[in-house]
Amino acid sequence: MADNSSGNLTGELAALDFAAVSPPEFARIVKGLSARQLGEVMHGELRARVLGEVFGRMRQQFRPEAAGPLRALIRWKITGDTDEVYETAIADGVCTVSAGRSDAEPRTTLVMGDAEFLKLVSGNGNPVTMFMMRKLKVAGDVGLASGLTRYFDIPKA
Repeated sequence: MADNSSGNLTGELAALDFAAVSPPEFARIVKGLSARQLGEVMHGELRARVLGEVFGRMRQQFRPEAAGPLRALIRWKITGDTDEVYETAIADGVCTVSAGRSDAEPRTTLVMGDAEFLKLVSGNGNPVTMFMMRKLKVAGDVGLASGLTRYFDIPKA
């Protein structure tokens, strides 16, 4: 009988080479886990690796043709053991990502827990539903936040 404890799951995920996991494969992994399981595995070094890989891929997933002349700074605050902040700057058809909070004023700020973030970036969560259920908080330009998914190739599981 398989052990489905979070410790075993954390060990399996910790052994993954996230750089080698394709976006559709990542989406399938996230889809197969409950919100509780997603929250349980997002701790310490594994959390840092997952967040680093997701944000690291945003540049490759960016769709400049969809963004057009958009200029915006999006601040992401992912809550969990600690609050992690990343910023996505879109300007001149280029997306740049940085870890940490800058002094610049974001056009919109998105705040969500670990599980909600993973569901959102893997195409397994509906941002409007998450917002309505208060699992995703938005400060600033709500219109920009509601359309963010069209600027990135988001995998489908």
